[in-house]
Amino acid sequence: MNAPASNVDPAEVRKFDDLASRWWDPDGEFKPLHKINPVRIEYVNQRSPLAGTRTLDVGCGGGILSEGMARLEAEVTGIDMAPSPLSVARMHQKKSDLDTIRYLATTAEQLADEEPASFDVVTCMEVIEHVPDPMSLVAACARLAKPGGNVYFSTLNRNVKAFLMAIVGAEYVLRMLPKGTHEYERFIKPSELRRWGIAAELDFQDVAGITYAPLTGSFSLSSDVAVNYLMHFSVPA
Repeated sequence: MNAPASNVDPAEVRKFDDLASRWWDPDGEFKPLHKINPVRIEYVNQRSPLAGTRTLDVGCGGGILSEGMARLEAEVTGIDMAPSPLSVARMHQKKSDLDTIRYLATTAEQLADEEPASFDVVTCMEVIEHVPDPMSLVAACARLAKPGGNVYFSTLNRNVKAFLMAIVGAEYVLRMLPKGTHEYERFIKPSELRRWGIAAELDFQDVAGITYAPLTGSFSLSSDVAVNYLMHFSVPA
């Protein structure tokens, strides 16, 4: 499936572009990303050891996940269409002295045309709920992974609990995220994501929940996929 190269919502790009300067502030608007990053990396690294791999971070933003994977000795390519976060990512990369990261201003669909079957691991974390055609993005991620490679997604489930926790709670009550970060209609049920992955000729491997503990302010892996969840696919060898 050849996905269109224009699978970008300009309003979503502007939303994160405007917040770029605060990307690496662990107590700012992106505090939840800093908190949840070790959980995501743990999940990926346990299932697909990152050392020595060519890894792609789709929707890398300011580079929080990209840098975390690079520290585990992965050769990372981070892609995004928001120019300001990419500039922040490149500046922070110099500060971190991580020369194994390549940042590109491109979409997954465009890169899949240019570098198909090039990556051992593809991660797409909290991105598919921000694009006009999530199925197209899933298909592009599948095309980017090598035979025998692994593809990981994280997103938000679409149900009442997710609406209350991720939007009402996180954006309006706890103010963990800027208001308007998420749109409930774009949340994705695990059954939908699994179906899109299979349609892209990926093999489903696992789904795991990410649970937030308000008292400690920490995230952890769990079996509860009602709000945040991760999904792992593999590419047939």
